[in-house]
Parts: sequence; C-alpha cells; structure tokens
Amino acid sequence: MPIEIKMPALSPTMEEGTLAKWLVKEGDVLKSGDLMAEIETDKATMEFEAVDEGTITKILVAEGTDNVKVGTVIALIDGGGEVAVAPKPAATMSAPLPEPVVAAPAPAASLPVAVVAPSPTANAEGNRVKASPLARRLAAQQGLDLTTLTGSGPNGRIIKADLEGKSGAAPEAASVAPIAEAPRAASPIAIDPSIPHEVEKLGNMRKTIARRLTEAKATVPHYYLTIDIRLDALLKLRGDLNKSLEPRGIKLSVNDLLIKALGVALITKPKCNVSFAGDTLIKYSRADVAVAVSIPNGLITPIITDAGGKGVAAIATEMKDLAARAKDGKLQPHEYQGGTASLSNLGMFGIKQFDAVINPPQGMILAVGAGEQRPYVIDGALGIATVMTATGSFDHRAIDGAEGAELMKALKDLIEAPLGLLA
Repeated sequence: MPIEIKMPALSPTMEEGTLAKWLVKEGDVLKSGDLMAEIETDKATMEFEAVDEGTITKILVAEGTDNVKVGTVIALIDGGGEVAVAPKPAATMSAPLPEPVVAAPAPAASLPVAVVAPSPTANAEGNRVKASPLARRLAAQQGLDLTTLTGSGPNGRIIKADLEGKSGAAPEAASVAPIAEAPRAASPIAIDPSIPHEVEKLGNMRKTIARRLTEAKATVPHYYLTIDIRLDALLKLRGDLNKSLEPRGIKLSVNDLLIKALGVALITKPKCNVSFAGDTLIKYSRADVAVAVSIPNGLITPIITDAGGKGVAAIATEMKDLAARAKDGKLQPHEYQGGTASLSNLGMFGIKQFDAVINPPQGMILAVGAGEQRPYVIDGALGIATVMTATGSFDHRAIDGAEGAELMKALKDLIEAPLGLLA
C-alpha cells in the first residue's frame, strides 16, 4: 500500500509553505533520514527529511509550488521498511545530551540541532520500539522515554505527532493559549487602473507578518510608556569594554548592551516577564529577548536566551551570528520562535521615537530610538547629554501600568549606571 508523504508543519505557526525544491526524483530509493525537499516556511527555508523507507513512485506537487497547505499529500512511496530501535539493557542507557537552551514559550520545532538520540530501548514485553528518526531525535531533546509512548504511525511506529504535548526530563516551555482568531480580512481594495502601478505577490513571510500583526492589534490591548534615558555612561563603558575585547575579535554594539539591560530589568521586575494565556498567567523565570532583525523578505526575531544571565561579550557574539544567519534565511525554528519579550531598535535610521506592536504571546516589546545630543539638566544645571528615547508597549491584560512603569524605570537606572550590567 502506498505511503503518503504530506506537507509537514515545520513550525508551530506554519499553516502553508512553498515546496521550494525537490532533492529526490521518482524512482529514487529512500532511507529514513534522507533529505527529500526544501520547504520555505514563513520564516526560513528548511530541509525536510524522510521518515519512511521505500521507493518514490509519484511526486504530486511540483517544486516551486506556493501555498501548499500543511497536510497536503506531496508524494507517494511504495513500501517502507520499519525503522526500529534496538533493545538494550536499561542500565546501559546513555542519557540524552541536554537540549540547547532555547526560547520559551515556543515548543519547539528544534529541527536540526546537534543532539545524541537516547540509547535504544525495549518496551515491557521486550519487543523493539519502532520510531522514526525524527521522533527519536525530538524525544532525545525533550527527555522522553519512547517505551512510554503509543505510536500512531504505520504498524504502530512512533512519529513526531505522538510526542506533542508530552513532557519528559528536559525542561519544557510553558504552553500558552492561542490568540483569538483575528477578524476576517477586508475585501480587496478597489484599484484605480488609471494610476501606474504593479502588483507584487506576497511571500509566505509577509503574509504571516500581516496576519500576526493584525491579530496582535485586534486582540491585545496595548498601552505605551515612554522614557528618556541618558546614554553617556553606557557609551563610555562600551568604549572601555571594546578596548579590552579587541584581542578576542569581539566588538560590542549599543544594541548588545540594551539586550542585556532589558534581560536584567525583566528578571528584577518579574511581573513584566509574563504571558497572558486566557484564564492563566505564564510567569517566566528566565528572560529570553527576541531582537527584531530586518531581512530582505520582511522581519524576523532571533532570540538571545537568558539575556539577563549571559555576559555582554557572549550576547554580542551570539547576536552577530544570529543576525548573519537570519539575513541568509538559515535560522532554525528554535532560534526565532518564543522569547519572553522583544526589542526593536530603529535608532540607526535616525528615528527618535516609535511605538512597536507586541509579538504575542509575549507581554511587552521595547522600542528604541536614536541616541542624540540634547539639552539636559545635569546636577541641577542645563547641559548637553546623549539621550535616547525608549517606549515600552505592554499587554494590559497581563501587565498593569504601574508594573510597566517600574520596568521602564529599572531599565533607565541600569543604562544610566551600567556597571550593574557586568555584575
């Protein structure tokens, strides 16, 4: 009986994608783990690996096809050898490597991260546990014992879907309630054909951005708090640190220090490090800061996990790598999904102040403007200082105004007396 290969959901938010490229052709013999296709999601282009074994008898969706819904049958395979996990005494099981720290609350989709799958196991009856390579890898990341799961795949094989909602030894991100469905889009606008124009088809990323921001503004009650922050001490510290870090090839940006400052502020004011989830409030004990990065097709928010606990040199190194791979479309889902708060900096464009849209399910986002010399009262006298305007957008369902104000004050204090960032 032919096995149907369906369009996978490569991220929790993915509803459709572009089948960018087939890496196999009809007649090819597949083994589990072989790469089959490149799928363009709303954020990146990812490789899709085979779970079943057998011969490709029919490719049903041509490469380059847009808007392929998740679950659509894209190819057929004849046969398919079972991938089994060989038994081994429980005492000799090697523990899975700890999952790389990823952002909460995204579940995941930690496709390809370097992990070691757990040692093969047998169930209580001594039979071999059948599981796909992808399921084994995800089980390793989540600390799940495959013998405790029931497979829904062919012949009872454990597949990715069987792991969803399960918890194991590895810490899992808190689940959050989905945002309410946004109002339906308005009817297409009437265009005056006499005005010279061209029509550009939206890519998956731009469509996702439009949908998510519409949902955010329609369902999240925003309020905004703006504060002026003196940057002189931070700029001096940055200069001193860069001199000491130069031999290591590390150069701190102001943004790197702001990421650190926001992370520390969120930990010191934990009532702002939260997500609204219907009738519950998710309180995070770690500050994972998502940083807005402009890329050719839109916007993506790579995440600095544990921004409050990392050193500024580590943040600078990690941010440089994430931003470079973001522009190349090489980020993996666990690197841009989740986060407990966001930071958006338009200061490099000379923007003085702006209000940013919250990225649900996060509870706040910090919008940073340009640092510029302004008249400023210093020790009771009018002087000149380098000043930056920052605006926090807060979800009023989760964060009260006084709590948001406390966070903004804590942020200002940290930036104006920045030695606290090195503690």
